[in-house]
Amino acid sequence: MSARDAQKIAYEKDLDLVKIAPGAKPPVCRIMDYGKYCFEQQKREKEARKNQKVVSIKEIRMFSAIDTHDFETKVNQAKKFLQGGDKLKVSVRFRKRAIAHPQIGEELLKRFQEACKEVGVVDKPAKMEGRSMVMFISPKASK
Repeated sequence: MSARDAQKIAYEKDLDLVKIAPGAKPPVCRIMDYGKYCFEQQKREKEARKNQKVVSIKEIRMFSAIDTHDFETKVNQAKKFLQGGDKLKVSVRFRKRAIAHPQIGEELLKRFQEACKEVGVVDKPAKMEGRSMVMFISPKASK
């Protein structure tokens, strides 16, 4: 149909002629109420934004010489974060001469990983970054 005929039909029905696919050959148009179409489009986008879950990254810092009760407290806090749907960055800081023994930090992060394995999965394994060793844990997918 020619554009002029389509425009004439749209004018008679008191509607708008809207290009749906302008890149197509020939361009695809539709006769509709453009204001109502825009309103429905905004409504759909708003609904999609409302259903989105923003994932934030929480951080838990420990030192290489951490006591058992402090460690358990950090693990409980981490489980709370993971159950809330947040990702977790676990870092072990090395002070002074403790940097000479990175195996202590690796061992600590492995214990942390084992303690959190029922609620989280390791994204990135332990890796040295400056004076700290970092590991990322994400929540397990809920069934």
